[in-house]
Amino acid sequence: MNAYRSDLGPIIDALGFAARKHRDQRRKDHTASPYINHPIALVEVLCNEAGVDQVEVLCGALLHDTLEDTQTSLDELVAAFGPAIAAVVQEVTDDKSLAKAERKRAQVVHAGQLSRDARLVKLADKICNLRDVARTPPVGWDLARRQAYFDWALEVVDEMRGTHVELEALFDAAYRARPLA
Repeated sequence: MNAYRSDLGPIIDALGFAARKHRDQRRKDHTASPYINHPIALVEVLCNEAGVDQVEVLCGALLHDTLEDTQTSLDELVAAFGPAIAAVVQEVTDDKSLAKAERKRAQVVHAGQLSRDARLVKLADKICNLRDVARTPPVGWDLARRQAYFDWALEVVDEMRGTHVELEALFDAAYRARPLA
């Protein structure tokens, strides 16, 4: 790992890494927005809305979907960002070998066992996802599916209560936009 003159070095490196890894991916919204907007939104929530400035957390947020959704290996993350950041990313990564329903259940079960850094990333992820589903839902998601997503996200977050008051309040505000009709 390179020596940095400031804490911004690893964050900029993580942003560049995530941008390269997600370069051909799009969100499932109607405009097929660039996927990299999602990890950037997590960092905006963490920094600008919740005052989180820990490098490991911010890098973990930028990289949080690289193991799950790209060809990135854990060894590659360790080599590029060190074991602490790689561990955060690994903690928030779903086991894609499980069926979707099992993965969702596992997130609820394991949320309370995550490290504090991983919980911060997971909270920001759920906030951003709820905001996106409320404002620009994925193509083909009917009302019932959007409501079910909100309810499942609440189950996950309820397992992490007591982690960060501001992030939990932001989640609760996002949850209040749960679609009703």
